[in-house]
Amino acid sequence: MPVDIRGMAPLLSVFDMPTSVRFYRDVLGFDVVNQSQPGDNFGWCLLRFRGVEVMLNTAYDDDQRPPAPDPARIAAHDDTCLYFGCEDLDGAYQHLRAHGFNAKEPKVAPYGMKQLYVRDPDGYALCFQWPATQQAYDQWVNDYGLEPKSLA
Repeated sequence: MPVDIRGMAPLLSVFDMPTSVRFYRDVLGFDVVNQSQPGDNFGWCLLRFRGVEVMLNTAYDDDQRPPAPDPARIAAHDDTCLYFGCEDLDGAYQHLRAHGFNAKEPKVAPYGMKQLYVRDPDGYALCFQWPATQQAYDQWVNDYGLEPKSLA
């Protein structure tokens, strides 16, 4: 019998917690649902938006944080990408650009997903995607319970 998994919340190590929280909360729409201590200066938090969860944890204790992020540490974030389902990719693109983020214009990947990429303040890649072909959409109907429809 497999493990009875009920969700997932990736933990991202961040350099500047207030900057990261502003991005995930104020730009993307997540709510801070738990944090390591009250107020705005905390070392860990759990964010949630429409059932999607992400945890943020400071990379350094307050007394050990350098004045600028370590380039080698940020470069390691190239290996991480979080994928989010997002139907209105053109609207998301405009929203991210309006908030000063260098989002790449949405494109359809060879496997039928329309995708929009952007990096968060710590250099983690985020991909917002939605099925662009009937085959991809039908797979999402099965996998995620979308309402069946024709994309034609």
